[in-house]
Amino acid sequence: MKIVLATGNQGKVKELKAILSDLDVEVLSLKDFPEIGEIIEDGVTFTENAIKKAKAVTEAVNLIAVADDSGLEVDYLDGAPGIYSARYAGESSSDLENNLKLLSLLKDVPDEKRTARFRCVIAVSTPCGEMYTTDGTCEGVVGRKMKGELGFGYDPLFFLPEYNRTIAELDPEIKNRISHRGRALVKAKVILAGIIERVEMEQCGLG
Repeated sequence: MKIVLATGNQGKVKELKAILSDLDVEVLSLKDFPEIGEIIEDGVTFTENAIKKAKAVTEAVNLIAVADDSGLEVDYLDGAPGIYSARYAGESSSDLENNLKLLSLLKDVPDEKRTARFRCVIAVSTPCGEMYTTDGTCEGVVGRKMKGELGFGYDPLFFLPEYNRTIAELDPEIKNRISHRGRALVKAKVILAGIIERVEMEQCGLG
C-alpha cells in the first residue's frame, strides 16, 4: 500500500519515513507527484493547513495522504512565528534568515523569558473521505546562537535544557522520539495501522 507524505521538504520526509519504517507501506512524497504543484497554506491554524494539504493530495492521487503543519511558538512573541514559521523573514526566506530574524527580535530578552515550544498537527486523509488529526508539542527555550547541523528549520536555536543540547545536536533517533513531529506521528501511526488492517480498505481503492 502506498502513502503520500504531503510535503516537498526533504528534512521532513526523512524524519517521517524513519518513524513510519516499520509499517508495511511504500512511503512517497510530493516529489513523486510534481503534477500536484504547490498547495497554498492559507489556514489560520496548524490544523487547518494540515487538513487542507492532506485532502488536496488524496483528491489528486487517490491515495492515503499524511500532512503536517508545524512551527515554533515563542512565548515572549505571543506565539509567533507560529503558522508563519517557514516564512518568518519573508515569503522565500531561508532557514538561516528565519533564525537570524528570531535572534534579532530576542536579542535583549533574558533567558527565563525565552521559553518556546514546537507544535505539530498531522492530518491523515483517505480516499474514503475520512480525515483524522493528531498533535504533538516539544517544550524548550530559544538559544542565543545556532548550534548543531543535524536538524533543519529552527532546530539549531531550539535548546532542550534536559539534554543540554539543541535539537540540531541530537541523534536523529532521539529527536524522532521526543520531537513535536515525532510525538504527533506516533499517534498517527496507530491510525494508519488501523486503516491498513481494515477489510474496507479494498473498497476504497487502497489495497
